[in-house]
Amino acid sequence: MGRERWVAVAAGLVLLLGAAVVLPWVLDRPVPAAGDASAPAAVPAVVPVAVVPVSRPVSLDIPAIELAGSPLGELGLNTDGTVEVPVDYSMAGWFDLGPTPGQVGASVILGHVDSTTGPAVFFRLRSLEAGDQVDVGLADGTVARFAVGSVETYPKEEFPARRVYTSAGSRDLRLVTCGGEFDPVAGHYESNVVVYATLLDTVPA
Repeated sequence: MGRERWVAVAAGLVLLLGAAVVLPWVLDRPVPAAGDASAPAAVPAVVPVAVVPVSRPVSLDIPAIELAGSPLGELGLNTDGTVEVPVDYSMAGWFDLGPTPGQVGASVILGHVDSTTGPAVFFRLRSLEAGDQVDVGLADGTVARFAVGSVETYPKEEFPARRVYTSAGSRDLRLVTCGGEFDPVAGHYESNVVVYATLLDTVPA
């Protein structure tokens, strides 16, 4: 593995994510600006993909599954080295040891598919198709727009951690939830759904 450090990903009640890669470069990325919520809104205009600020993701819009303005939390590592999963089933979370959306690399957002009381934030994630748009709102007001390339389902023991958490120099987004059959004895799903998306453009604040 060289200098790469692998960590197991924690299993939630309805979210089991296999394994994740934490690479040295994620520890050196710039600290995102908090953004200024009081700044006046500008008229939206599409700008080149090269102009993407380093700013924390705060919201998620996926029109194809009617997800609009969904707030995003932040996920790090538990004390045992496992990756955190969202505690709020209605809210996805960005893995903050990776790049912010729109930067070079793979930005990963994790969310539950359901709970004991009903559908959760990523309940319809598996129905996305190639070409669907995913908008990530950043703290500074910028919107990073991504296009879905593919949607894949993997048995949990075959979770492709390296592919999900890394990128070959492109600006990528991964959306991860659980899927497949539910194992009532183990209390989790047997597979994971991963949406692979690539940056299209940005809408500045």
